[in-house]
Amino acid sequence: MTSIESIPADEWNALDLHGNPTVTHEFLATLERESCVGGDTGWTPAHLTLRDATGALRGAVPLYRKTHSWGEFVFDFSWAQAYAQAGLRYYPKLISMVPFTPAPGPRLLIGADADADSMRHALVKQLLEMTQAERASSLHLLFVEPADLAVLKAHNFLIRKDCQFHWHNRGYTSFDDFIATFRAEKRKKALRERRRIREAGITYRTLLGEEMDARLWDIVFAFSADTFAQRGHEHYLNAAFFRSFCSKRPGAVMVKLAQYEDQPIAAAIFFVGRDTLYGRYWGAQAQFDSLHFETCYYQGIEYCIENGLQHFEPGTQGEHKVPRGFEPIETWSAHWLADPRFRRALEHYLRQEHEAVDNYIAEVKSHVPFRREASNDATRDSP
Repeated sequence: MTSIESIPADEWNALDLHGNPTVTHEFLATLERESCVGGDTGWTPAHLTLRDATGALRGAVPLYRKTHSWGEFVFDFSWAQAYAQAGLRYYPKLISMVPFTPAPGPRLLIGADADADSMRHALVKQLLEMTQAERASSLHLLFVEPADLAVLKAHNFLIRKDCQFHWHNRGYTSFDDFIATFRAEKRKKALRERRRIREAGITYRTLLGEEMDARLWDIVFAFSADTFAQRGHEHYLNAAFFRSFCSKRPGAVMVKLAQYEDQPIAAAIFFVGRDTLYGRYWGAQAQFDSLHFETCYYQGIEYCIENGLQHFEPGTQGEHKVPRGFEPIETWSAHWLADPRFRRALEHYLRQEHEAVDNYIAEVKSHVPFRREASNDATRDSP
């Protein structure tokens, strides 16, 4: 086990983390301290570091040994089943991602003064050597950004494509400015959803995580945990994680708290990056029409516009996000398998999956709510 605690926080955080709070030393260390990973969770920290001759940290990879595939959001359960049917062992495997966080981000972390391309190649080489030395079945880097993806392709990783729905700030000065880009019928529907919340007497408070006391965190976390319970799962995190992380990384967490008659009834929890808002968890103890859309999406969009954030990534799945101004974007993962037979089979499968994802994205794009001229501008401006 290579705990993040064995790596000095200032060294790790001096790497290029792209302003993503979930890759910080504080985030990963809090996961360990609050027992969200480690122990019998199936996530064993194995973070990889690369130092130069002087001992200076030049690169790193957030890395875990996994004994299951839960909490990853890039599903390979069928791969594990195929291995088992062939009498082979799929677990443990090695995986690089932020646990329980389906958000694109840097996986090959590079020092600011390093030759980025050569350092990425060196990190991938070391990852492959570690995978082979441990006789792991496979190595997976999930929700990979383009710069990392190019290097992984060069090392013959299999590339998997998926789709999420993201919002992009195209210089909007207000929510009204944003909603004006919608076609009339879509604009009316969105405004009607927002009006229902106001007419119901629901108000919102915007709180940074460090502004919340332990009691309020318990309330907000209970909302989120109930959402998991309704789906037959336990929450991956705990209230202690949020309290601890917020105290160590002020400004990295934002909560939209919905209130009715001055009492909390729902909440959405967001992580705040340098230029991106990450929607993560939500829950409610009351049923109001459009409460989910307002709390998780419209409130987040308003926050981005007011604070100059350029992107809003609300998490996985959800075609219902599209009529509310979110657009389909490609997400990527990279996979290396030790067994050449399974590699060949997966290579064929992924080609078919790529085509299906491309067709799906093309279909969804035909349903975005923007006026034609606004949609054309959005296409030109898309990252």
